[in-house]
Amino acid sequence: MQDRRFHPARRRLPAAAALVALLGAAVTALGPVPARAAPSAPGDPVLPGIGCGPNSMIEKTLDGGTTWRMCWRYESKAGLVLDGVSYQPKGEPRPIRVLTTGALAQIHVPYDDGKAEYDDLTSYGFGDGVQPLAPQECPGGVIKQVKLPRATPVNGLCVTTRASGHAYRAAADAGDKVWTAQGKDLLVYTVNKVGWYEYITEWRFAADGTIATQVGATGNLSPFDYDAGDDRGWPIGKGPKSKATSHSHNVFWRLNFGLDGSSKAKVQQFDSTTVNKPGEPPTTTTRGTDVTKELAGNTAPQRWWRIVSTAGRNGDGHPRSYELVLGNSDKYPGRPYTRNDVYFTQYNGCQKFASHNTDCGGGTSVDSWVNGQALEYPIVWVNVGFHHVARDEDQTPMPVHWQGFRLSPRDVTAMNPLTPPELADQNGQPGMPPPAERTGR
Repeated sequence: MQDRRFHPARRRLPAAAALVALLGAAVTALGPVPARAAPSAPGDPVLPGIGCGPNSMIEKTLDGGTTWRMCWRYESKAGLVLDGVSYQPKGEPRPIRVLTTGALAQIHVPYDDGKAEYDDLTSYGFGDGVQPLAPQECPGGVIKQVKLPRATPVNGLCVTTRASGHAYRAAADAGDKVWTAQGKDLLVYTVNKVGWYEYITEWRFAADGTIATQVGATGNLSPFDYDAGDDRGWPIGKGPKSKATSHSHNVFWRLNFGLDGSSKAKVQQFDSTTVNKPGEPPTTTTRGTDVTKELAGNTAPQRWWRIVSTAGRNGDGHPRSYELVLGNSDKYPGRPYTRNDVYFTQYNGCQKFASHNTDCGGGTSVDSWVNGQALEYPIVWVNVGFHHVARDEDQTPMPVHWQGFRLSPRDVTAMNPLTPPELADQNGQPGMPPPAERTGR
């Protein structure tokens, strides 16, 4: 295989990071976790309350009174890892645990001509390539120091807030009263350089309980990949001859949920079906199915999944859950592990990376771990692909192209946690005027 990424003129990591890569720095080992009343899956960190020191703790109260708390650490392969993520809306007496652990699980980059293929986390120094951030890259926030084994620490983690637009808007049925608010998210991110690419790994935490994570690819197109044949590249620069080779970025995440402090959870899949009958309005039914065994799943029209707490309910008595909200993905069919959008596997502590997971027996990629085992402690693997057909505008530097997904709270609280006080009695069906007095919906 042609090793384009590590051509001497292309590999531009800091000298200390390059030294770590040469020395083969190991991923931080995670020891076993003692059993607890509401246990997390053994092996991933359990942090009652928030059990990390001040340098590893992130805590932020957003507009509207919501507080997010979490611990962060840094691994030489996975990069940024978040542990013990909890969400405490205004009015909740205690934090609600959401994630035990959340992290990247692979960035797989195959080129369309078949001459190069990379697994950036496990084979090409992703974690070692963390970049120092300038103050202007973290406006209004704090830059924290990232420590790497046997390398000089880097000021590489930004913790700040960023405007997110409308949090809600509702106009009164009569009069000129409008309830509206603008939102701000807690934003946590690092930048990692691999060859000519730079990856921005973002986690956003909203006041309504939503978590969004995405990876943005920027940097530069490789100057050694302007030799694409017909239908495998795009002309970049003057004339039609110099064609940048097309390639894919298949990004995986690994999520260990810890809803209400326990990683023992249920997974449910929901599918909606619309029926058209001549002369009648179409009708749609939505049915949920418990996912009781390991699953390799794909998105479909009107399909979604949720992870359901077995340890807690909201004020209305409904089980708390988080819904996977998967957006656009250019699914790559070239490898078995990239052919599905989501995987649910039973917890296994050594299964950390979606491909080239060489620290674990029984297969090195996530597709080989779906063997029909019962799901008691589910691990969620999300795959989002982007097929990069380069364009003139990609030079230079390359504008950021993003790929990611959201985790949306479903019945975590009894109402919108940002509900204005004067609407706090509107839980359930509000009082409605007689039909003759109603207008619109």
